[in-house]
Amino acid sequence: MVRMGGDPKKINPLVPCDLVIDHSVQVDAFGSADALQQNIDLEFQRNGERYRFLRWGAQAFNNFRVVPPATGIVHQVNLEYLAKGVLTKNGVAYPDSLVGTDSHTTMINGLGVVGWGVGGIEAEAVMLDDCQHGSRIRCDDGLLPSR
Repeated sequence: MVRMGGDPKKINPLVPCDLVIDHSVQVDAFGSADALQQNIDLEFQRNGERYRFLRWGAQAFNNFRVVPPATGIVHQVNLEYLAKGVLTKNGVAYPDSLVGTDSHTTMINGLGVVGWGVGGIEAEAVMLDDCQHGSRIRCDDGLLPSR
């Protein structure tokens, strides 16, 4: 990007993005009080390069957070840690929203968070604020306009 005269600081998601790493820990140890910790340790040994890269990404980019493995499954993490419920901006209240690629994404609707389940390409488009095909998912002004 720099060689082409661009600003590398512009390579950022345009909306807040959370990457939840779930269903990653394999079961090697079981039947003991420390089985979970043993499996987590093995997960980090096996995939250390991937996790170092993701940690770098979380530090290098704005609007990008990584939820580490063994924190919980994505829809649980959304419910317990990430969902805000109702947000306000300029004196206007509006529901939190979620665009996710997990099949359970829409479970968040039960708490009043507007959730859409989409495919990978659509999720990337949302992160780049480039929804050319259909409804534009924006809640910064309390509206969900179409292009």
